[in-house]
Amino acid sequence: MASLSRTTLLGVTRRVGILGGTFDPPHIGHLAAAVCCRDALGLDEVRLTVANDPWQKSGHRVVTAAEHRLAMVRLAVEGLDGLEAWDVEMRRGGPSYTVETIEDLPDSAIQPILIVGADAASGLDTWHRADELAELVEVAVVARSSDAAVPAGWKSTLVDMPRIDVNSSELRSRPVLGRSLDVFVPAAVVTYIQRHDLYSR
Repeated sequence: MASLSRTTLLGVTRRVGILGGTFDPPHIGHLAAAVCCRDALGLDEVRLTVANDPWQKSGHRVVTAAEHRLAMVRLAVEGLDGLEAWDVEMRRGGPSYTVETIEDLPDSAIQPILIVGADAASGLDTWHRADELAELVEVAVVARSSDAAVPAGWKSTLVDMPRIDVNSSELRSRPVLGRSLDVFVPAAVVTYIQRHDLYSR
């Protein structure tokens, strides 16, 4: 996998990781992916980008209100250097398409690095305006090397990270079953979930 670099007349652009998702709820897997990419690729920052309407999911299940998901991501990244919550898709409204999010960046100042897991990487060609997106970004695939498969035509880099077998769907079911979310999500996020009774039914 080859990596991409880009310069402008003012010098090297800021390398910014874009980790999009529903974050329902944000968990240790999301944070580990962001930190691993920040460190391995020398990113200036990683923006955890909260989907307004995650169109590939919202037709199949009830999705927690975007305002709650953004609040949880803001709590999750507190104290983590270079990580921030980004609400650009919420401000834009409607279905959330990554290509439009990338187009909202000032391309003369930022080199976008799209951070995805192995499953998402293999399906990149199914994303909205995939051909255009492939021209705009470098993809950082967070996976064990044997798991990674990126469609032809995408500029990509493998970022090795420990396997963390946790997913948001499983976490949403834990409060319903009377099980704790401790450790799986940051403590401040657990408190927020409990205060707003997000996943108890």
